[in-house]
Amino acid sequence: MENKNNVTVFILLGLSQNKNIEILCFVLFLFCYIVIWVGNLLIIISVMCSPLMNQPMYFFLNCLSLSDLCYTSTVTPKLMADLLAERKTISYSNCMTQLFILHFLGGVEIFILTGMAYDRYVAICKPLHYTVIMSREKCHTIITACCTGALIHSASQFLLTIFLPFCGPNEIDHYFCDVYPLLKLACTNTYRIGLLVVVNSGLIALMTFVILMVSYFLILYTLRAYPAESRSKALSTCSSHVTVVVLFFVPVLFIYIRPTTTFPEDKVFALFYTIIAPMFNPLIYTLRNMEMKNAMKKMWYHHLFGEGK
Repeated sequence: MENKNNVTVFILLGLSQNKNIEILCFVLFLFCYIVIWVGNLLIIISVMCSPLMNQPMYFFLNCLSLSDLCYTSTVTPKLMADLLAERKTISYSNCMTQLFILHFLGGVEIFILTGMAYDRYVAICKPLHYTVIMSREKCHTIITACCTGALIHSASQFLLTIFLPFCGPNEIDHYFCDVYPLLKLACTNTYRIGLLVVVNSGLIALMTFVILMVSYFLILYTLRAYPAESRSKALSTCSSHVTVVVLFFVPVLFIYIRPTTTFPEDKVFALFYTIIAPMFNPLIYTLRNMEMKNAMKKMWYHHLFGEGK
């Protein structure tokens, strides 16, 4: 069947039509993007150049930081360039590519957070079997499963969108290409496709969020029997994980769990999981983690300055 598509370029309406607000947003997002790169690179280098890399929790944290860098770089540079441009456009092929990569990396992030929750569950609820269960081979298997699951999710979203006919108009009321704004532009009935998107994105996110919350509830329940010092350390680690989970999942659920409708607030909520969460992740995981702070001190002070003496 021939796919009728008269649109070769989409116009992104962006966050605002006010030039002063756009300049202000550009400065703000430039600062956020620099913080994202500095913070996540700091974690990656500190973990890889220290014994922490041998611990599963930091192995997953390293993968999460790398995922954050790639994920936000799919959206933020284009967003900043468009804030300074008179006409915000993206070609059809680039739009579909951005959609695929964004959902793939977003899926990877969601599943890595699940892997990190599983790691903490085993460490606290089954401490005697932790080293056996969370072997390096098991960690690599979990990361492979995360990437495979994300690829299936992203490919499904891509296939649901790539065959849609676009006859015009071509204005996307967003700052990046996503499924729901594109469904609004399709010149065909998208009700069934919208339901499939809810199942593929919304329900997966909801189920993952519920699993994460249940796992952390079980961890908190188990911690009651721990000594005060061990309980305090475990609570600090888990609270960091829960903060990251809530910061990422709540906006995702707001956008994807409902039927095919879009609201002006969607763009603001999307900022949370495309820019704000990747920016706060390094701060949350380092400022509340003594092991991470000690590793950074040894790496960046003793290694860089100590050897020069």
